Amino acid sequence: METISVLEERKNQIYRKGRDAFDISCEKKSLAGSVSQRACVFCGSRVVLYPIADALHLIHGPIGCASYTWDIRGALSSGPELHRMSFSTDLSETDIVFGGERKLEQALLELIAEYEPKAAFIYCTCIVGIIGDDVDAVCKKVAAKTGIPVLPVHSEGFKGTKKDGYKAACDALFKLIDLNRKGKGKGIGIGIDKIPLSINILGEFNIGGETWIIKEYYRRMGIEVVSVMTGDGRVAEVQSAHRACLNVVQCSGSLTHLAKDMEEAYGIPYIRVSYFGIEDTSDALYDVASFFHDTPEIMERTRRLVQEEVKNILPELSTLKKDLAGKRAAIYVGGAFKAFSLIKALKHLGMEVILVGSQTGNKDDYALLKEMCEPGTVILDDANPLELAKYVMEKDAHLFIGGVKERPIAYKLGIGFCDHNHERKIPLVGFEGMVNFAREVHATVTSPVWDLVPGKAFNRAIEKERMIPHDAE
Repeated sequence: METISVLEERKNQIYRKGRDAFDISCEKKSLAGSVSQRACVFCGSRVVLYPIADALHLIHGPIGCASYTWDIRGALSSGPELHRMSFSTDLSETDIVFGGERKLEQALLELIAEYEPKAAFIYCTCIVGIIGDDVDAVCKKVAAKTGIPVLPVHSEGFKGTKKDGYKAACDALFKLIDLNRKGKGKGIGIGIDKIPLSINILGEFNIGGETWIIKEYYRRMGIEVVSVMTGDGRVAEVQSAHRACLNVVQCSGSLTHLAKDMEEAYGIPYIRVSYFGIEDTSDALYDVASFFHDTPEIMERTRRLVQEEVKNILPELSTLKKDLAGKRAAIYVGGAFKAFSLIKALKHLGMEVILVGSQTGNKDDYALLKEMCEPGTVILDDANPLELAKYVMEKDAHLFIGGVKERPIAYKLGIGFCDHNHERKIPLVGFEGMVNFAREVHATVTSPVWDLVPGKAFNRAIEKERMIPHDAE
């Protein structure tokens, strides 16, 4: 659509396979005025730490920051739900002039006495960075008075991108682990009592119950999950994370930094996996089983598990595929690693990916996306609504996969939408998650409501006519 232009400064962040020869530009701050789909540093840290259900989450800043991120993950808990309470120091003009340290200390002491959390995370917002409150000093003081870990999260929104918020969250998690570990030396065996055949799962947030599905797979394999960071998380489990033998990183953009810190401090290796789609879920389970090669029965259990699960879901997937084959999909997600799995899953359903983008992808991520995508695919970094609408219309997509900010774009353009972000309630991981995904895609893509959208009915009728075989005259 020539009527929708692309900002000149963003042209190198848009790549068309088979047409452009440059390397896509990425890992940079959003262009001012571009109305980026990204969130701020504070939001990035909040979505990572939020699912720890028995911790206090206090936002030090104006009330708007707390309102913006209230229940942002929708993460499910099997027990306490303190994380679903939104607390803020509600800084006013007077606090900004005279400082908010006293208000922060008072709020912490009152909240800890009232709710008895196992730990407290204090999120620093933009205004706190500007006025210079010594949040670290307040946290140390309150920790000494209350006897629980009180951890500052340096997530001032103006410091960078959402990815910098992930790092701030990782720093806080590592500090929580390190406060509790035994011994001061580095490496396995130095003051660390390892749990045999155990893992930590990093970057899984239990939005729709995914944590419970994945943990059940590992239980059937004979693997103990020490902690999940941070889906259905508990402070005590996070504090025991240094005792695991392996870190399994699901959302690579958010928790890889923590995995690297733990590898350096405790000698715990890590692998990157995805639990979305048949191929990636199977690979994830096999990779973990391979790590524990000294216990061959784990691999045998894993083979049986994968065979049983795949056998159960293939018939329904084959049925749904008949209606989806040849349909075109656009993908825009937070981390590029999620996009890899989505491309594979859509190809399994016979669908074509015509657009794929991410908020936090790096050079390696986009290089892999180029290899995975077909010629003509548009690859976007840190896109905005106008760009997404432009290329979805140009490519005549039938489906948009994204989050809450992409939903209105899809519906206004009259195409199906699949929520693959914080707000969904149905689990999409694992083998049963693949069936849930296929059902949702099928329901939205084949819905007759799109034939009522102005301009769409004629195009759909032509497309259906092309797909009907005609006898030769």
